[in-house]
Order: sequence, then C-alpha cells, then structure tokens
Amino acid sequence: MVKKTYTPVSKPTAVKEKTFLDKGLQFLREVKVELKKVTWPSRKQTMGSTVVVLVIVTIISLFLGIVDAGLAGLIQAVLR
Repeated sequence: MVKKTYTPVSKPTAVKEKTFLDKGLQFLREVKVELKKVTWPSRKQTMGSTVVVLVIVTIISLFLGIVDAGLAGLIQAVLR
C-alpha cells in the first residue's frame, strides 16, 4: 500500500484586505446610490398619512383608556 503525502496548497497572492474605514465608506456610497432610487412621497401625501396616523392613535388611546378605567372600577368593586 502506497502512502500519500500531504502537500499544502499555497494560497493565492494576498489581496489587500479592506480596512474598517474602507468598508464604511463603501457602505455609505452604496446607501447614497440606493437613496437615489427611492420615490419620496409628496408633501400632500405625507400630511395625509400623518393625519390618518394621529386620528387612529387618538381613537385607540381613547378606547384603551375607557377599557382601563372600566377594568380598574371592576377590580375595585371585587376587592371591596
């Protein structure tokens, strides 16, 4: 039986590794490119969406406040 000897394969010539700063700058360049692709809403669309969000938050807050007050009263009645 012939025993094969292990011969390590040499690594290809070292490519300059990117530093932390190089990686950060590359990331920011890519972010800039992607932001140019974004379709931004108009002022009117933004205002409309904001109003809808505020109305919904107000309605949910009132509902939860009423439920909380009701449950607090119920608990107080049970504990008396």
